[in-house]
Amino acid sequence: MPEPASPPPGAARTLPPPSANGSSPPPPAAARAQRPVLRSRISGMRTALIAGVLVLIVLVIFIVQNAHTVKLSFLGAHLQLSLAAALLLAAIAGALLMAAAGTARITQLRRALRRTRRRGPPPGPATPGP
Repeated sequence: MPEPASPPPGAARTLPPPSANGSSPPPPAAARAQRPVLRSRISGMRTALIAGVLVLIVLVIFIVQNAHTVKLSFLGAHLQLSLAAALLLAAIAGALLMAAAGTARITQLRRALRRTRRRGPPPGPATPGP
């Protein structure tokens, strides 16, 4: 019986060599199909809570590092706040302005969509005559 040819150097062997009695080991079993990772509401909530805690930690560090008092004057009101509180209030005011603009735009788009639906479907393409 002739000897099987050895693979070229650097080539990977996928099966072990045949045994002395000429029988070869059975081929490896097919890999089991992996089940897809299921995402649930609870896992999403857990992820959101972890992200929220991380944001709160960053906010606490921000407040502790910016504890200096600043004087603010706005529309006749004179306030003395910590720098961190003043910056957070400014960020919240900016977020509220952004939310108001976004809400106005969404309302505008919904009204336009409602008007379009009331008119009925648009006319179909004109077919050429003979």
